[in-house]
Amino acid sequence: MVYADSNPNIIEWGSEEVVIPYISPLDRKPHRYFPDFYIKYVNASGQTVREIIEVKPKKQLKPPANPQHRVSKRYLMEAQTYAVNQAKFKAAESYCKERRLKFRILTEDHLT
Repeated sequence: MVYADSNPNIIEWGSEEVVIPYISPLDRKPHRYFPDFYIKYVNASGQTVREIIEVKPKKQLKPPANPQHRVSKRYLMEAQTYAVNQAKFKAAESYCKERRLKFRILTEDHLT
C-alpha cells in the first residue's frame, strides 16, 4: 500500500488487523472475519474519518442466479460464498456502528 504510506491525508492504516466475530449461516458457529483494511484519514472537508474497507469482486455481492435445470457444484459454492459474505458484512456494519466507524465495500469498479 504505497499509496497509503505516501498520502499525507492518511493518518494511519492497517491490513487485516481488525477482527470481527460473526456467526456463519453454514454451520451456525462463531467465526472470525478479518476485513481487508482499516484506514484513518482526513477527508476533503478536513474531518477525520475512520473506516473499515473490504475489497470483493462485484460478482460476490449479488446472489447467484438460480439454476435453470439442476443445481451444480458451482452454484452451491457461489451460494455459500454469498451467504457467508452477507453474514460478515452484517457483523462488520454492527461492529462499525458501535465504534463510530464507516464500513465500505469496494469492487473492481472502484479500483480501476
